[in-house]
Amino acid sequence: QVQLVESGGGSVQPGGSLTLSCAASGRTFSSYAIGWFRQSPGKEREFVAAIGRSGTTIAYAGSMKGRFTISRDNAKNTVYLQMNSLESEDTAVYYCGGAKSLYRVYEEYDYWGQGTQVTVSS
Repeated sequence: QVQLVESGGGSVQPGGSLTLSCAASGRTFSSYAIGWFRQSPGKEREFVAAIGRSGTTIAYAGSMKGRFTISRDNAKNTVYLQMNSLESEDTAVYYCGGAKSLYRVYEEYDYWGQGTQVTVSS
């Protein structure tokens, strides 16, 4: 079992950057792929990016590729999401999830953090 805590959200102007962190407790962190998803009011949870257990396998949603970078440090039990060139459409609550393999659908994830709010506005 793994417990996840997101941090790093906040308010930023369009074109700005933020780095989100997903910190995990438990000694089995490296056994889990970690995915980032986001959810806006009235919308379904949307895939953003995911990284495999060792960090060598990575996937991005099409609209995030080139702007967002996911990485992990298993020694620190942390996954990062570097977000650049942020747009108002990126405003959402961002969640990280843990799963036994890398998936693009949130239903496949077993563990979730509480979420962190990202607001992009001028």
